[in-house]
Amino acid sequence: MAETWLIAGLGNPGRQYEGTRHSIGQLVIDELVHRAGGRLTSTKARVVAAVERVGARGGVPGPRAVLVKPLTYMNVSGPPIAQLAKFYSVPPERVVAIHDDVDLPFEAIRLKLGGGEGGHNGLRSLTQALGTKDYLRLRAGVGRPPGRMDTADFVLQRFSAGEQQTLPIFVGELADALEELLADGLEATQQRWHSR
Repeated sequence: MAETWLIAGLGNPGRQYEGTRHSIGQLVIDELVHRAGGRLTSTKARVVAAVERVGARGGVPGPRAVLVKPLTYMNVSGPPIAQLAKFYSVPPERVVAIHDDVDLPFEAIRLKLGGGEGGHNGLRSLTQALGTKDYLRLRAGVGRPPGRMDTADFVLQRFSAGEQQTLPIFVGELADALEELLADGLEATQQRWHSR
């Protein structure tokens, strides 16, 4: 049987958090589901999810992936993701967390396996729930807060008017990077996106 991946777009639930920096991972999930022609549905695991083929190439379907948006708040998003990974028998090395990163400039894309959480509550919750740091991360640069603004306040804001003009392109590129990660592996995908 072909390997299954679990792709989790981290963010907060609810309309008030849609389009905020902290929920950029969820925008990427929406884009991936749209590309696959699928639809997210509610599950017992407190997530909305779709099981789709991701990243078709040359008419060949891409790998099977469970695309997930937790319905819990960021700081407790790990358990439902881990529950779904267990249900679909997805090991941590095939779990990808898509998340905002204030240590990267807006529109920067980085990928890595394992490492620290950098103060990100969603990653901290996922690490605890999976029992390991050794899962993949697709890091979406959202920039640093201006002046002395609190980081938590900054990431819960919507993108600026200028950023919103290029946000759809950025989200599309994050989805491209995710598809390449599944098809080509971590190192090749890092080489392409880290050097641009």
